[in-house]
Amino acid sequence: MTFSLIMLSLNEIESMRVILPRIKKEWVDEIIIVDGGSTDGTIEFAESLGFPVLRQKSKGIIAGYIEGLKASTGDVVITFTPDGNMIPEKIPELVAKMKEGYDMVIVSRYLDGAKSEDDTLVSGFGNWLFTTMVNVLYGSNYTDVLGFYRAFRKDIFTRLGLWEDIRLSIDTQMCIRCARKGLKTTEIPGDEPKRIGGKSYRSIIKNGLIELSTVFGELFPSKKY
Repeated sequence: MTFSLIMLSLNEIESMRVILPRIKKEWVDEIIIVDGGSTDGTIEFAESLGFPVLRQKSKGIIAGYIEGLKASTGDVVITFTPDGNMIPEKIPELVAKMKEGYDMVIVSRYLDGAKSEDDTLVSGFGNWLFTTMVNVLYGSNYTDVLGFYRAFRKDIFTRLGLWEDIRLSIDTQMCIRCARKGLKTTEIPGDEPKRIGGKSYRSIIKNGLIELSTVFGELFPSKKY
């Protein structure tokens, strides 16, 4: 089993200076930074440390996500953002857990005492609401369906029909389809620190509508899987 770490970045130079030196290259077999067009020195800094940077051909986080997946060669993909919200030292724990035979392992911000220091009252409620909806509608027992920090077998994208039918809320969509297919999933606890510098591109209202569309839209997927 081989592992690819995919990092999505866009003008994250402040956090990169803190996070990248903490990532040990021997933890995984491959590291790919997918950059969405940084102009603040993010690309140059990453390359100066020996991290390969894939420059996105198309705009948007989903485009970067797909381009990173297609470029990766590992059996397992770990998705990560170097904005300070994710603790890199959890990577070896993800690797170890996947080696136990899971199809997907999520770093949950709400499991066994883990916490998010980046949540607002609204975003925290939203995470709880959408996770609860997924569990009720699809018979799962997740604590954090929105968590981007996770590891999964790359082949589940084919097994779950995600290449042809990917949604903006891919993390929730993946959780739903894994539950419906009965794939082996689990979570490990992991705190979410506050982001370091940079800019968050999240819109609570827009993201909430996207999540809602995914949770109910997956009841009647447009393609069979």
